[in-house]
Amino acid sequence: MANDDIHLTVEPGEIHALLGENGAGKSTLMNVLYGLLQPDEGEILVDGRPVQIRGPRDAIAAGIGMVHQHFMLVPVFTVAENVMLGAEQVRGGPYGLLDRRRARKLVREVSDRYRLAVDPDRVVEDLPVGVQQRVEIVKALTREVDLLILDEPTAVLTPQETEDLLDVMRTLKAAGKSIVFITHKLKEVKAIADRITVIRRGRTVGTAPPDTSEEELASLMVGRSVLLRVDKGETRPGATVLSVEGLAVDDDRGHRAVDGVDLTVRAGEVLGIAGVQGNGQTELVEAIMGLRPIAAGTATLEGRPMRGLSTREILRAGVGYVPEDRSVDGLVRDFTVAENLVLDIYDTAPFGTRWVVRPDAIAASARKRIEQFDIRTAPAGSAAVGTLSGGNQQKVIVAREFSRPLKLFIAAQPTRGVDVGSIEFIHRQIVHERGEGTAVLLVSSELDEVLALSDRIAVMYRGRIIAVVPPDTPREEIGLLMAGVTTDAAGTPKDDTDE
Repeated sequence: MANDDIHLTVEPGEIHALLGENGAGKSTLMNVLYGLLQPDEGEILVDGRPVQIRGPRDAIAAGIGMVHQHFMLVPVFTVAENVMLGAEQVRGGPYGLLDRRRARKLVREVSDRYRLAVDPDRVVEDLPVGVQQRVEIVKALTREVDLLILDEPTAVLTPQETEDLLDVMRTLKAAGKSIVFITHKLKEVKAIADRITVIRRGRTVGTAPPDTSEEELASLMVGRSVLLRVDKGETRPGATVLSVEGLAVDDDRGHRAVDGVDLTVRAGEVLGIAGVQGNGQTELVEAIMGLRPIAAGTATLEGRPMRGLSTREILRAGVGYVPEDRSVDGLVRDFTVAENLVLDIYDTAPFGTRWVVRPDAIAASARKRIEQFDIRTAPAGSAAVGTLSGGNQQKVIVAREFSRPLKLFIAAQPTRGVDVGSIEFIHRQIVHERGEGTAVLLVSSELDEVLALSDRIAVMYRGRIIAVVPPDTPREEIGLLMAGVTTDAAGTPKDDTDE
């Protein structure tokens, strides 16, 4: 049962946060309100009147719009073409041409009214993620909805894009729109919400004001007290495990994304890479993992060159890897949880050989990992991993990578789209692995996460490491470094953006 006797009231002109851990039933509830799922019992009232919502068209007619966590856009269409989908208008009679001019005009009007900077003629696949989200919001607003559902809207946004989105939400509220804001990020909830409803395991457990402490909200979400800070203890770094010298890597367009990077990661330490997403972090990690060719420079694992090794060879050399995009690079969605837990070791004992796999051994291991890592799924891992919530999918990847001895652990955005309870768990696992003497390379767009976990912080800007600083460096100073502002020998700010 995904939803069990849920009660939720949203007032006009209110930002109502729906808070809950991964798999709590938040998205299921919103899919019911938008007509994508049908409730077994209960009722939905709009302006005090019961309504039957059999599909999205009924929801829109009732004044309800929704922006999904995974955008529902056609990548090769323009913004205007995406906005007119499902509500196409033609000129020149019933068999005339699609009225793209009118669609472009409508996009501009809505963009100007709600301060949503969107170019109607841009192709969606060429837009940053934050702008694609604006397109979804514009699409809903052109249907003249009064209630806008935003499902995990900040899960894939950078901190700057998140701030832009919160400003957009304030503008919509000022215009009289109601917003249901689904999230598990406590800071965002406290910054934007008028009221907060908490869901745990499919049931509403309470409604709280935004001045409720983060600790109280986390406890309501998870059902127990949650440690919001990382207790990592002193580091005792050992020998160098990963060494990168003069590394240069090109992106998919052939542009230089990583430009002469030098870094080392030692056994028993966490090196965090801070930076606004899009400054070469993705290409750096992919090159180290053998997923992208190295244009110049070297990367070595305990002195052994990694250049030319396949990803399989790198994994089997003792490297664990949590990829940035779990659905594309981390999991096979149609495979079961049990199968995904042995993706990189399925042909080794006790799970199989080159010719056969042993399902009993895979299932037995899955049961152990599911319990150890608190993965919310069928006990033996028989469910397809694609049916799990995002946080539980992430736990599957972490469980898989930590189930074998590691020399180096590379974590790219390890807690993206993950609730506070799962974040606590994943952070604890990373700290434990560090304590076991594993070298950890952490890449995260969440500055709080980098500060909490790192023993050293390398700040990356435009493909280069522009500074390596200790974790007690003031946030403001790291923020300036992330924007490319360094200081000269006299301590005077110096803008590196044109170098």
